[in-house]
Formats: sequence, C-alpha cells, structure tokens
Amino acid sequence: MRVVLVPSTLALLPDYTSIEDPIADLRASVDAAVAWLLADGPAAVRGATPAAKRIGDELLGDYRGSGPGLLVVANGTATRTEKAPGHFDERAEGFDALVGAALRTGDFGPLADLDLDLAGELWAPDASALVALAGLVTTSAETDYDAAPYGVQYWVTRYTCAS
Repeated sequence: MRVVLVPSTLALLPDYTSIEDPIADLRASVDAAVAWLLADGPAAVRGATPAAKRIGDELLGDYRGSGPGLLVVANGTATRTEKAPGHFDERAEGFDALVGAALRTGDFGPLADLDLDLAGELWAPDASALVALAGLVTTSAETDYDAAPYGVQYWVTRYTCAS
C-alpha cells in the first residue's frame, strides 16, 4: 500500500493561485508525490478538517475513492515565527521535531501519543490525521519536502506500507 502525506495549505488549491507562485517548490513536491501515489490506482483521503478534505479531494480528482492508496492531508504547527499565522510559540519547534522525526523515518509509533490539545494551541488542526498513521507498518519512507515557509511547518512524504 502506498501512503502520501501532503500539507493542508489552501495555497495548493487552484482557487488560491496567483501570477507568482509563493510555494512553487512545495507544489512541485506535492504533485510528484500524488502522481506516485496514484500510479497504483485510486486513493482515499484522510484529513481532520473540511479544508484538508477539500485539498485531498482536489489533489486526487477522479482518482478519489477506495483503492490501494491513502492521501493524508496535514501539516505541522503554524506558530514557528513571529510572522506565522499563529504568531511565535516556543513549543512549536519541539512539537514539529517530534512529528518530523516520525515522518522522516516512517516509525509512526510516537504519533499515537501526539498531544492533540497542544496541536490545537500550536495551530496544527489536522494533527489527528497524523495520529491515524500510527497503525501503519512502513517498509520504506521518503521525504520530498521538509520546511517551514512563512512560519508554518510542511512535509511531503511517501511511504510504502505493509499494512
């Protein structure tokens, strides 16, 4: 089974595009990862908010549905800097480090105990979608994007899972 994680930023939607793309690198990583996911057929969407589900539905298009793949739509905190949407919170870096380590290695065990109340305080409303990864057993993990532009932590990762 293939699993892809993409961020839940509305900037990925066509409705929010502009002449100059402020997230061109992120968009390219998302497009490549979704194409890889859909190489095996349709995929389901897992997102904790209506915005995340909308982004997932848009990215999958006609390939949305039950199938061998899973698209998880979530990002890290939005409180990494003073100019971040949620302003600076010193706890954000540690939260993102914990989540990022689990995502980069494909060892999702630490996500099972993710503090969702803290996630909410750090403006990471889709964190419960990350908790859902905790039951998967990965055989390979690849990180395509790991950065915090505008003070918001985004990851694009691909996994091959045994279950």
